[in-house]
Amino acid sequence: MAEPTPRRNEPRLRPAPLLFEPVAAVADPEHFFDLESMDDPRALLARATELAQAFRAAADRAVEYQAVAAAQLADPRRFDRLTPADIAERAEWTEDYAKKMVEFGRDLMRGADTEERGTADPV
Repeated sequence: MAEPTPRRNEPRLRPAPLLFEPVAAVADPEHFFDLESMDDPRALLARATELAQAFRAAADRAVEYQAVAAAQLADPRRFDRLTPADIAERAEWTEDYAKKMVEFGRDLMRGADTEERGTADPV
């Protein structure tokens, strides 16, 4: 699994909306967001590119939320805090990766705290 990279100073992409597919469509392995029904290769490329960007943006955001959750779970001020090994087991990560995610989450939370106070680094 790739290491997380901070993205809080980068502008968020405006990805294509991800619409949930009907259950019947999901059951068909050839069906994917109606791309298989598109005849125009230009339109197909444009929509497939939008979807790829949307999935990448969603994955990046999900990783950031994982990191914040890991940092919160490892917070030494919590009476029920978890060790990196415990977090790794729950998230199906290695312990080293869990440690990196905890640090990444702490960095993200420090950045959010700084931005809330209006003293964010102008990068």
